[in-house]
Amino acid sequence: MTFASLGLSPRALAALEVAGFEAPTPIQARAIPPGLEGRDVIGCAATGTGKTAAFLLPMIERMSQHARTGAARGPRALVLAPTRELALQIGEEAERFGGNQNIRSAVVIGGVGMNPQADAFRANVEIIVATPGRLKDHLDRRTAHLDGVEMLVLDEADRMLDMGFKPQLDYILARLPRARQTMLFSATMAGEVATFASQHLKNPVRVEVARSGDTASRATQQVFLVGHEEKLALLCSLLAQDNLSTLVFTRTKRRADRVAKGLVSAGHEVAVIHADRSQSQRRHALDGFKDGKYRVLVATDIAARGIDVAEIGHVINFDLPNVPEDYVHRIGRTARASASGRASSFAAPDEHDLLRNIEKLTRTTVSRTTVPRDDEAFQNAVKHQPRLSAPKQRQGDSRPAERRGGRKPQGNSGNRSSAGSGRGHGGGRGGSSGASRGSSGAPSGSAPAGAGTGQAPKRLGSWRPKTRR
Repeated sequence: MTFASLGLSPRALAALEVAGFEAPTPIQARAIPPGLEGRDVIGCAATGTGKTAAFLLPMIERMSQHARTGAARGPRALVLAPTRELALQIGEEAERFGGNQNIRSAVVIGGVGMNPQADAFRANVEIIVATPGRLKDHLDRRTAHLDGVEMLVLDEADRMLDMGFKPQLDYILARLPRARQTMLFSATMAGEVATFASQHLKNPVRVEVARSGDTASRATQQVFLVGHEEKLALLCSLLAQDNLSTLVFTRTKRRADRVAKGLVSAGHEVAVIHADRSQSQRRHALDGFKDGKYRVLVATDIAARGIDVAEIGHVINFDLPNVPEDYVHRIGRTARASASGRASSFAAPDEHDLLRNIEKLTRTTVSRTTVPRDDEAFQNAVKHQPRLSAPKQRQGDSRPAERRGGRKPQGNSGNRSSAGSGRGHGGGRGGSSGASRGSSGAPSGSAPAGAGTGQAPKRLGSWRPKTRR
């Protein structure tokens, strides 16, 4: 199978060649042809399978071949995504694929000014990539017009519904033309997602390349049965075993800050992403992780959606997710495309039920690995690092931690950080940096001299400190 055989134009093929795309992934091979025909599509695939190109390529191709009809205002295509990071990632891909076909795009998200976004709507930019809350803000202010939308994409629809965006989605979709093409992508197609799809798609082509519980086949998985008080020591031990770029998931924002602070004091280059970080801080953290400035990125589930880093060598579940499907999303961040990777999970006694639910969903038993308590890095961390207690959680509440106890995102608050303070670990204002701060308030990039400067092994996902000039 080649991209040319899917019916794409020479200009689209040229953009793919420049971007380094050699052959279509299964989701691309099966979703692009009906997308080019203008059919509604339901795509069920795990993260890291190439979903973004699967909907952007036919979208851009159809717009380049057919001029705008009538006097309708606003964008011709709308892509809705659950998080700012994912929206920015899609926006970058839209520019990459649409640049040589004069298809303009703009990203509409919270955390940044509304005026430039309003200008994009007035300029009739062809593609708008948006988060639901910020788009609703524009609709409420009448700075956005959607009567010209010919194509709609709902990316990671399961996550948008899980995050409580259904009221915003219903509000937005009610303002779109009924005569349109709709493409919905989700890692799962059960319950609320299936109901939502049946209400808004017409005779869709269903494309499924992996069952909802399928994990990245090239990811080596292991689990450590360890108490919460030893998790930070175990994390330090695993980081000392190699030099791989590492993504660490925690259950709460405060826990992410505490883990990052402990790693900084241990000499690691660390950045942190969660909903209380400003947009500039989150962008700085993600860019630094991609560029190799930070070896470790500590994140919560909601903030981590949309993290698209090609060579993450190790994903560590510091806390097991409450929702089993999130385990699949998490470890899908490693072993992307043709790469291989590692996934390690820490399971405290109160998380064993979560582990059993994950194994039931994935239809596999994750290999148990002995906790390396005799390891020097483990013992040093036990002596010098704080012992973390279990994250607080209301009993029986299975919602993601960042959604518990807070209001559902609506209107102006839909995609903004819940605090907006951007405070670093030191308690001061975070400024524009996305890096975590140590106990002294210094950026995490200011680790002790010599930290993380050893030779990195020549393997995929290896982290190398960025050369400073």
